[in-house]
Amino acid sequence: MRLNVMLANELEAVRIDESSMTVYALSPRGETAVRLNPNCRDESYVKQVKELLSTQVLGSPGGYPVYLKRWTRMGQTRDNNLDKLLMLGEPEAVVAVVHARGLTEDLARRAWWAMPSADNARKMLARDCVARSDLGRELAEFLIEFLPFEENPQDMIESVRLILQPGLIDAEARDRIWARARHKNTYYVGFLQAVPDELPEEHPPHPAREDVRCAMRPLLEQGNPAARLLDRIYSPAGQAYLRTVETVLRKPNNQDVVVELLEALKDYFSPVAAPGERLREIEAVLAQAGQRRQDPAATGDTVLAELLECLPDQADAIHALCVFSGVGERLVAPTFARTDAIGSVMRRKIEPITSPLFEHLQVLRGRR
Repeated sequence: MRLNVMLANELEAVRIDESSMTVYALSPRGETAVRLNPNCRDESYVKQVKELLSTQVLGSPGGYPVYLKRWTRMGQTRDNNLDKLLMLGEPEAVVAVVHARGLTEDLARRAWWAMPSADNARKMLARDCVARSDLGRELAEFLIEFLPFEENPQDMIESVRLILQPGLIDAEARDRIWARARHKNTYYVGFLQAVPDELPEEHPPHPAREDVRCAMRPLLEQGNPAARLLDRIYSPAGQAYLRTVETVLRKPNNQDVVVELLEALKDYFSPVAAPGERLREIEAVLAQAGQRRQDPAATGDTVLAELLECLPDQADAIHALCVFSGVGERLVAPTFARTDAIGSVMRRKIEPITSPLFEHLQVLRGRR
């Protein structure tokens, strides 16, 4: 009877706490609770409660098809009944709403009340409508508090990347996360993805920056992508970026960190990426970069040809730009497909890939 009275009111979401056998409901007037008194096994009773909720909300006792997890997480749930799914008391239905393309700020607020989890927080923060709201700041605070307990490196990186979206946290909170990264460099990758030009790290510019900038000023004014990328890298922010990349690349914890780092490098150096299909072997990447350096006009790299003509003494640095523009997950995929190694064993297996990258990092940092 109490459940029927509850359902007769205007509800926004329902959740069932099976540990305390309590049904909670969210309404515009606040939160209400109904304590359950099972007359059979708890699992059977909860199932009957969910059938009641489904009958009242959807007109059928079948409820949400919880076995469609893959479909749910692909965001394929229809948008016309998302509000009803939040009143079924079914966690998988809440996940369906969180992943749905039609998620709004109001639905996100209800879903967060129904199921506050790190996975849901990350998924909702990836939506602009949520990230720009007050709920976005609440989700960011939750992820910061949960970060020390996160075990999956990919989730760590994703959490840091999402937290660093504009307007979610202040500079003090950002600096605290950066300080933790000294002991868990996985966090650095999130910074490299989210704020590559605004890292909380002070670093002097490249020793040749002023001379190079003066020499290529005409190209910068014309918007030459290669010139702009070189100027970006030689700036204090660019040098801090390279230093952070080197820190992570020297001691990545597992395969996910390596993949995310290489993908971040690919995006950063994309302005000078060679057209066509990406190469799968480091030897091919190095050979292609050497060819582009030797005769960029023959390969159709007009922007590189102009930069090399303007800065012949920076040919090594321009070569390094070409090398890093060709990196990515494809380089390590064949190695990682054959092993699940982590730590020092994994680092030894990818040395043929990382060793040339270290050499070119030193060139761009003015160390060689």
